[in-house]
Amino acid sequence: MRLSIANSLAVLGPLTLATFAYGQAPAGPITPQPGVTVQIAPRASTIKLRSILVNTPVTVRDASGEMVHTLEAKDFRITDNGVQQTITHFDLGGDPISLAIVVETSSRIDPLMPQIRKTGILMTQAVAGPTGETAIVGFNDSVDKLLDFTTNTDAVERTMSRLHEGTSGAKLYDAMALGVEMLSARPEVSATELGHRRVMLVMAEAHDEGSDAKLGEVLRQAQLANVTIYSVGLSSTRALLVQHVKDKITSHALELAATATGGAHLATWKDRSIEKALDEIGGELHAQYTLSYTPTGTDANGYHQISVVVDRKDLTVRARPGYYVIPPES
Repeated sequence: MRLSIANSLAVLGPLTLATFAYGQAPAGPITPQPGVTVQIAPRASTIKLRSILVNTPVTVRDASGEMVHTLEAKDFRITDNGVQQTITHFDLGGDPISLAIVVETSSRIDPLMPQIRKTGILMTQAVAGPTGETAIVGFNDSVDKLLDFTTNTDAVERTMSRLHEGTSGAKLYDAMALGVEMLSARPEVSATELGHRRVMLVMAEAHDEGSDAKLGEVLRQAQLANVTIYSVGLSSTRALLVQHVKDKITSHALELAATATGGAHLATWKDRSIEKALDEIGGELHAQYTLSYTPTGTDANGYHQISVVVDRKDLTVRARPGYYVIPPES
């Protein structure tokens, strides 16, 4: 499947607007000369300056597909619309993770629920890691915040183990929107402060029905908040029997969501179990580089293409493809 990232709704690091007033005014009262028209000093104008911090996760693999974790900041070259940038923050798997789990609980995946209920320990140990925090959102024809962000691993594992089967509905996009909203409030990595990497992990059958949110807007907000989306595609015999064309379109959209934010989509319908998929995601997150920069020399509105290359041969690099700069409000 071909994914057109440049045409997808997109990507933006957090946008901070600062407002400054400036103008020309006389230092004190001036007595006008006879016959000279008095000029009124112009009113102060307003300029809105944007300070954009772009965070991008970078996954590097060798020719055999193994993760490479021996690189340093000097080995990377990152460009923004073709202009080389200065890396202001560099980390290898060490920045703590804010993990929002978005898990389907509809009756469509009832045969898989016993497996899903056992994944709590993988979520806390392999994916979030010892320094991470986790929240859980469940969805069927309703969307429920099952657990707010916590570092209590027992609470996470207990919540996952007690997931209940719901109705046959699947408000996937609404659930993703809630996950992005929750992540947006978490402190994130910046050039000067140690924050959290924002990660959303979607475990779903790739079927949306009845959501008010649109996928494009969800992706836009995810990219505004520097959220990386991973998805584990669930499938069951019952789900396959009722699958239709819209489901196929949705599954492509989940792949796009992962690709457009620098994450990955892992299907479980072949020889990859749910547990194996989560283990792969956790391994990637904790051997992944985080690069941050404030764009310079390229302040145009619209789409900005990010390119990350490594000065070593036979390595494959995956990073978020770009972001949009929105014109400041007048």
